[in-house]
Amino acid sequence: MATPAPSLEQAVAAIRPPDEEAMSRAAARQATLTKPPGSLGQLEELSIRLAGMMRTEQPRIGGKAIIIAAGDHGVVAQGVTAYPQDVTAQMVLNFLAGGAAINVMCRQLSIRQIVVDAGVATKLPPHPDLRALGIGRGTADISRGPAMTREQAQASVENGISLAQECVESGIDLIGTGDMGIGNTTASAAITSAITGLPPKDVTGDGAGRPAAGLDHKIAAIKRALEVNSPDPADGLAVLSGVGGFEIGVLSGVMIGAAASGRPVVLDGFISGAAALIANVIAPAARDYMIAAHLSAERGHRAALNHLGLSPLLDLNMRLGEGTGAALAMPIIEAAVATLSEMATFGEAGVSGPTDEPGVREGEQ
Repeated sequence: MATPAPSLEQAVAAIRPPDEEAMSRAAARQATLTKPPGSLGQLEELSIRLAGMMRTEQPRIGGKAIIIAAGDHGVVAQGVTAYPQDVTAQMVLNFLAGGAAINVMCRQLSIRQIVVDAGVATKLPPHPDLRALGIGRGTADISRGPAMTREQAQASVENGISLAQECVESGIDLIGTGDMGIGNTTASAAITSAITGLPPKDVTGDGAGRPAAGLDHKIAAIKRALEVNSPDPADGLAVLSGVGGFEIGVLSGVMIGAAASGRPVVLDGFISGAAALIANVIAPAARDYMIAAHLSAERGHRAALNHLGLSPLLDLNMRLGEGTGAALAMPIIEAAVATLSEMATFGEAGVSGPTDEPGVREGEQ
């Protein structure tokens, strides 16, 4: 029987700091493995972080999953994107049919996919692999008023918490975040500007394609959204309800839920970065469980990661979304864990370790 999903307040309260003792033991173990100290670079640092998250000096990754949340955005009425809103629903059907980039990567890498209708405007047909949340049929136009009610914002986050908990209860140890939603780079830029304090022009890019009206037009729509809604950057639900999206709220909840369950969450690109900014405001302790998969080519993503203090594992000039960057990073995370937990120590392998004895100086016999 599944455990009842916690409320937002309960999930936030359940997040514990990473286990310092486990991290200390993992660092000590790293120093005894059959390699020069530090020779695996960032993998060593990552493995120690994972030891703290999973509260053991020899962590292991079981199942892997990417939660792909889809939602529509009313701000597309302002001509901020080159693609019609119908593409969101069409791509959800493509995910379900297995034809998208994320499907290919997940099949290749043995990653489970969870497709979520967080707030798609078009009514989708029932499908056994589609999780329909029923929060709303797309957000309102943020350039004219709030995206959603505060109650809807909280519901979207709590749905994400529930999804993360379900994953962990089913044996998933590594959860990735993915998205789909025409217009969601506009919402993400508004969120990033609101929380980081950077002007919209510094965090706004082309998204899925530059609108015919141009990038300046998109930036102007974001400025209007921030002026109309004046979201309080210290109130994550206010930012989400003011200028966010249903799928962004769900992904924020996934991050909080993963942290509450003591599991790492792998962030994809710009949309996930915006969701992480909201999660960090609501539950600052959740940040310690976040792993940045890659640096998106979308302009605002670097600003989001810098604000969160996260370093991306990859930089492949990608900006597709869907969770593709998260999928590619998962084998690296698995390798970091495996080398820490499965490599032999110098003593176990019968290999001579480093010595502090000074070498023979030139001229000495």
